[in-house]
Amino acid sequence: MEITGSARRSDGARRWWALAGFGVAVFAAAAIGGLGVGGTSAEYASLEQPAWAPPSWLFGPVWTVLYAMIAVAGWLVWRRVGFGPALWAWTAQLVLNAIWTPLFFGAGRYGLAFAEILLMWAAIGVTVLLFARVSRPAALLMLPYWAWVTFAAALNFSIWQLNS
Repeated sequence: MEITGSARRSDGARRWWALAGFGVAVFAAAAIGGLGVGGTSAEYASLEQPAWAPPSWLFGPVWTVLYAMIAVAGWLVWRRVGFGPALWAWTAQLVLNAIWTPLFFGAGRYGLAFAEILLMWAAIGVTVLLFARVSRPAALLMLPYWAWVTFAAALNFSIWQLNS
């Protein structure tokens, strides 16, 4: 069966709209996480921190790159298999990502935020494993995020210990 030019254009447009949708989903998680949590830079600066804590200005650029990678990774898996277990894991880790900021900054519950980030870390690990079965590039795109959350968990734990 031959695919017409308009069918190819339609598929191409659908793929790009889907990529935009994954970008919107990731942006929504970031935005929801930040709702009602103003002044995070000032709060972060006021906390007792370990010597290895990064400056607050670093978090914005790092998360921007990571969120773009998370969106592309989800999209690559969707293109291969649609919505299934891998994307449900991706969604779960994204929900956990959105919950962490209000716990840590909004509520100041550093211990609870640490427990939550451990769940997020595990959910990212499951996502990476499931993505690896479907798309190696998607799994590789998630690895810097997993590494950053590992670092963030250590920082969360240290801040919790120093500020309790």
